[in-house]
Amino acid sequence: MGQWIKDFADFLADPIIYFVGSAVGLAAFLIFRKTLTKPIVITGFFLLSTGFLVFAWDDPNFHKIITKGDNIPILMLLGSVVFFTWLAMRRAVINDERTERGEPTLEGELAKQKVFTWPDLVYTEFICIILFTAFLVVWSIIVEAPLEEPAATARTPNPSKAPWYFLGLQELLVYFDPWLAGVLLPGFIIVGLMAIPYVDTNPKGNGYYTYKERPFAVWFFAIGFVLFWVSFVILGTFLRGPNWSFFGPFEYWDLHKLEPMVNVDLSTFFWVGALDRPRPDNPFIRELPGLLLLGGYFVVGPFILAKTICKSLFDQMGMWRYHVMMHLLLWFGLIPLKMFARWVFNLKYFVGMPEYFFNI
Repeated sequence: MGQWIKDFADFLADPIIYFVGSAVGLAAFLIFRKTLTKPIVITGFFLLSTGFLVFAWDDPNFHKIITKGDNIPILMLLGSVVFFTWLAMRRAVINDERTERGEPTLEGELAKQKVFTWPDLVYTEFICIILFTAFLVVWSIIVEAPLEEPAATARTPNPSKAPWYFLGLQELLVYFDPWLAGVLLPGFIIVGLMAIPYVDTNPKGNGYYTYKERPFAVWFFAIGFVLFWVSFVILGTFLRGPNWSFFGPFEYWDLHKLEPMVNVDLSTFFWVGALDRPRPDNPFIRELPGLLLLGGYFVVGPFILAKTICKSLFDQMGMWRYHVMMHLLLWFGLIPLKMFARWVFNLKYFVGMPEYFFNI
């Protein structure tokens, strides 16, 4: 029975099953939020998680990953993300129900309760500082610092991982050209966050939790942060092993495991696979299928969406704000498309033009 559970956990760690399962789970949580935000659900989740940790603790491979010095805070971080995501949606459900009854939101009720900064707030903050300092002292004594030997160019770690907050970008390097994964996409993230107050001018949801008044914003944030960013942290921390290969949580990190990936560009699929002829020498003709595909995705796609499922959004936001938001959204959507194309079809680039350092 124990080995069956371990094998099933390793099976769920397959990247396709992992991301599809995470997407389905997040969608189910948002759709069935009234049921899944009950206190008994989060209590049962943490009880099952604790039981799983107790069961898996004796496994040498699992124990080595979990107890690594710089992985312990990530485990705590993931638990915090789960709890506070549940808490935010719980308050959103309660606020939506109170709004339907004509009652003020929970945050509106709390706004009526005022306390003095001194001494109430300052004393509370001071006590928290003392307790947290004591916690860090105990932690530094019990948990060994994750320090490694001095860096040497002749001997690099395998796997060589970035800090946890950069693991998402390191994972993107697998699927995109470095200038895209390390410069363009992070730039879009920063620019997109800066543009939110100007693109989304809807005042609803400011200062209180809600779902019914801001469903698009809730879904977009949940998918972008929880499904992708947090999932990338989990994947890069616990599932990426030597040679940057995928490993299950109970699988031995074998240094000799090397999964060959015959990654080919879309132009190879089109010219060699479909037409059974060599690829043209002219890079623009050679990559024409990918250029047309991406052109339709980024140029034609927003107009089609504006006339169909996003018509109300287009009418509400106007042409310019709609297109700014939509292009940021399409770049965001390109990430899962590229990931699944890599995993399922071994596709390297939609457009591969190393002559001009243009690879997407």
